[in-house]
Amino acid sequence: MAIALVTVSGDRIAQSIEPTSHDLRDDWVMPSAQVHPLPESLAQWQDPHQSGDYFQEISPTSAGYLIWSRFPIRVFVESTALTEGSTSRLSATALQRWNDAVIRGIEAWSAYLPIQYATTASDSDIQIWASAPPLRYAPTGEIERVRAAETRYELDLNSGLMRGNLDAEPPQLLPRCEIWLSPRQSDDHIAATARHEIGHALGIWGHSPAASDALYFAQVRSPQPISARDINTLKKIYEQPTQIGWPWVTPDQ
Repeated sequence: MAIALVTVSGDRIAQSIEPTSHDLRDDWVMPSAQVHPLPESLAQWQDPHQSGDYFQEISPTSAGYLIWSRFPIRVFVESTALTEGSTSRLSATALQRWNDAVIRGIEAWSAYLPIQYATTASDSDIQIWASAPPLRYAPTGEIERVRAAETRYELDLNSGLMRGNLDAEPPQLLPRCEIWLSPRQSDDHIAATARHEIGHALGIWGHSPAASDALYFAQVRSPQPISARDINTLKKIYEQPTQIGWPWVTPDQ
C-alpha cells in the first residue's frame, strides 16, 4: 500500500498522494506526530562554530518530517556482484568504478547515521542503480531535460494485518527509497552526486542555497564535502515530530 510518493530531482521537490488498493481495519488510526530518539552518532554531533542550517528549506511529507526510525539503514548499491534487478548496460570494469565512487559518497554520511550495505535489493531500505533517471514528460508531452540523478521516496503501510494476520504488530508507515545515478560522470562527480542524493534519502528533502554545502541546489565545478550546515540541518530534521515510524493506535488510545 503506497501512501505517498516524493521525488527530489535537481532543483525541484514534488509530492503526490497515491490511491490505496487495500482497506485497513477500522480499529486502527494514525498516531500523533512524535519525536524519535536520535541515533547516538547524530546526537553527539556538535558544531563548535555555530555554522547555522537551512532547515527552512526542508519540506515535510503529509505525515510529517521524513526520517528513518530503524537502524542501521540498509543500502543496496548495484555492482558486478549484486545483479538483482540490474538495469545497467555498463561493462564490469565501468560498473565497478561507478560502484566504488558511489560507496565513497555514502561513507561520508555513515559517521552520522548507522548505514549497512545490503546484498540484495529486496532486503534494502535504499536502492541505488547505475543508470540515468527515468524519463519524465512535461504537461505538453515533451520530454524534460535529462538529469544526472533522481531520488524517490515511498511511504508504505507495513502491516501483517493487511495480509490477514490478526496477531501482527500494529501497522506503521515506513519509508523506502530508490536512487538512479548516471555513471556518465567523472569519479569525483559520481561520488559527489551520490553524497547529495543520499543526503536527500536520509531525510534532507530540500536544497541549500549555499554552494559550500553538499546539498546545494546546483552542480558545481568543485564538489563540496558534507558541511557542518548539512549536518546541523539533518540533526534538526531528526528532532522534529513525525507520524512516520510510529505504530498506529486504536481510537481509544
